[in-house]
Amino acid sequence: MNQPKSAPDAQGLSYRDAGVDIEAGDALVDAIKPFAKKTLRDGVLAGIGGFGALFEVPKKYREPVLVSGTDGVGTKLKLAFHLNRHDTVGQDLVAMSVNDILVQGAEPLFFLDYFACGKLEVGTAATVVKGVAYGCELAGCALIGGETAEMPGMYPDGEYDLAGFAVGAVEKANIIDGSKIAPGDIVLGLASSGIHSNGYSLVRKIIERAQPDLTADFDGRPLADALMAPTRIYVKSMLALMEKITVKGMAHITGGGLVENIPRVLQAGLTAELDHRAWPLPPLFSWLQKHGGVADAEMHRVFNCGIGMAVIVAAQDVQQAIGTLSAAGEQVWQIGTVRQSKAGEAQTVVI
Repeated sequence: MNQPKSAPDAQGLSYRDAGVDIEAGDALVDAIKPFAKKTLRDGVLAGIGGFGALFEVPKKYREPVLVSGTDGVGTKLKLAFHLNRHDTVGQDLVAMSVNDILVQGAEPLFFLDYFACGKLEVGTAATVVKGVAYGCELAGCALIGGETAEMPGMYPDGEYDLAGFAVGAVEKANIIDGSKIAPGDIVLGLASSGIHSNGYSLVRKIIERAQPDLTADFDGRPLADALMAPTRIYVKSMLALMEKITVKGMAHITGGGLVENIPRVLQAGLTAELDHRAWPLPPLFSWLQKHGGVADAEMHRVFNCGIGMAVIVAAQDVQQAIGTLSAAGEQVWQIGTVRQSKAGEAQTVVI
């Protein structure tokens, strides 16, 4: 039987015809290698470019326990798309994971990122990954690999999604799990740099209602800058503190705010009583509350309200902790105490 012949003008399809540009992917890898190189640290054996990255646990650890974390940036990306600002979300991505593993006493060792889009724009992707590399520098960890996925039809033009993966190490004897926290311990609050990366679905709803001029001056900078300020990374200052005193507990204040994150490090029967007058509510949160008509309880449950990391220490260590953290560039307040819980009481109360 004769085989059917192709039409004379028929042409073979390529991957680019299907919407995937392999050359653009190669160009991105070349563009980000210098950024990744700046993050190299002890332990890196092989990084970007191979099928897998190799990392040797530093020999200073006697009984290393690996601690891992993964996270994204959430709907803060929608605001980044709207503003066409992609230089800070990479730091957000790193911060969300490294701050999470830090609270268990872990030193972040390395980080990998995942960047997914419908059509790869090399300039935008390189800007994002440059921010990832900068975040890794701030955290002292190596950017040793990642994945760029170009998936036509999966994302609207100009949009992308991000995920990050951090691995750290802690001496087995030094794991921080909150088991040493006792009544009389003090809760310190480290200042946030802004909204960080949680609550942006509500932020965007408030912006939609208020219709503000995002270029207008707000507390000395454009409102857009305040809204997009990248998440603060607390790694180096907290590692310095842990070398000097016993840190009994830490809570990274993310989704759920102070009232839902601090209980994650408290044993049953303990309550952290916080005084909202102990630290100033940053102007941006006041603006959000006013224009959104958001209740106090909802503010505390959704936003960090100016406290990005809570640290629990013994009363006798408070002054040394404040001094060490302040010298490392942190703004610190004594925001509460730990006590026995009352019947039926929540584990964090704000008075």
